[in-house]
Amino acid sequence: MADTPFAPVILGNEPGSFPHSVLAERHPAIISQVRDAFPYGPGQHRALDELLKSCTEGTVEPLPADAPDRDRWQEWDLADHTGRSWYNVPWLWSESWFYRRLLQAVGYFGPGAWQGVDPFRPFKRAELDAPETGEELAALDGLRDLPEEDRARALLHGSLWGNRADLGFRLSAAGAEAREPAPALVADDSETLWSLLPPGGAGTLVLVADNAGRELVPDLLLIAHLLTERRAARVVLHVKPYPYYVSDATTADVVDALRRLRTAPGAAGEYGRALWSALGDGRLDVRAHPFSCAPLPYERMPGDLRADFAAATLTLLKGDLNYRRLVGDRLWPPTTPFARVTEHFPGPVGALRTLKSDVITGLSARTEDALVAAEGQRWRTDGTHALIQVSPAGRGASAATSRR
Repeated sequence: MADTPFAPVILGNEPGSFPHSVLAERHPAIISQVRDAFPYGPGQHRALDELLKSCTEGTVEPLPADAPDRDRWQEWDLADHTGRSWYNVPWLWSESWFYRRLLQAVGYFGPGAWQGVDPFRPFKRAELDAPETGEELAALDGLRDLPEEDRARALLHGSLWGNRADLGFRLSAAGAEAREPAPALVADDSETLWSLLPPGGAGTLVLVADNAGRELVPDLLLIAHLLTERRAARVVLHVKPYPYYVSDATTADVVDALRRLRTAPGAAGEYGRALWSALGDGRLDVRAHPFSCAPLPYERMPGDLRADFAAATLTLLKGDLNYRRLVGDRLWPPTTPFARVTEHFPGPVGALRTLKSDVITGLSARTEDALVAAEGQRWRTDGTHALIQVSPAGRGASAATSRR
């Protein structure tokens, strides 16, 4: 990417910036929320207190010698960042490190009675069981009589705007979900997306999920439609191998969402049963690669994951975090071409994202000017704008190993 303009890696060390507020305000709020959600014992309370002090005032510390993923985190730059302030390492890295340390504090990695207990599960289940979810599922019945293209478009936008249900985002943006979204997307490559997934197509879609609950449900509905209408012969759904970023989807969350769909009346139940069947016959495959929780951009993905993406007709990444990892968590000029910053990707790649962080690429100068004139820089982070971006031909297929 020699012709790509320089863009600095985003840090969290600028008071008043969005990344600084996440580290200084959102993370302490998450610690408090998790503490109150479970009857943890004194040891876990002490560990949570230590994490609070470390992430707000201290430095990055090494993992215990017996940590099951210690070697992996060493490969993920832990040694380079140990001893440095959380605010002075890449923001993407420090955010991911926070969630790894939070799981350690509550005993997720064991041994012990709390091993494998998702500290975010109560929040995910409450959202999945909320009346609003039932109302959204009932609305599917109104799509039955629409032409297939209109149904596909509606479900695509349902998946796109479902990202506004991100629990972590709502902790620091109360009321954002209730605001009316912008009437137009800041970028819309949906026609390119549909050209890669035409009716009767025999390709494979890889969908890299973001959040559980009310976002995962519309993702699954979109998958069900693509399989039912044969826009994809097969779908591979990538989720997180362990709880991450408050609401990111794991395999257990997929099962919970499918059960919610299967028991729903009308079209939602039909979709749920179709997905259950697709899992049974292999048309839908769920995977949880360790790199899904890496604090690194996808440019450094390992060879086996690169091969998985290279074999897909289209890889579609959901949400803000995946976007940051796809294009690099940097302060790109907004008009930097999306295709240029994703040229490392091994095949056609797309992003469905509501905007919740400063990173943005692929805008026209006119669109950027209009957004800035209307909202200053608030449009980047408040979740009221979205994008559909697609690069139909990645250039990184020949790279067999990860890059630093």
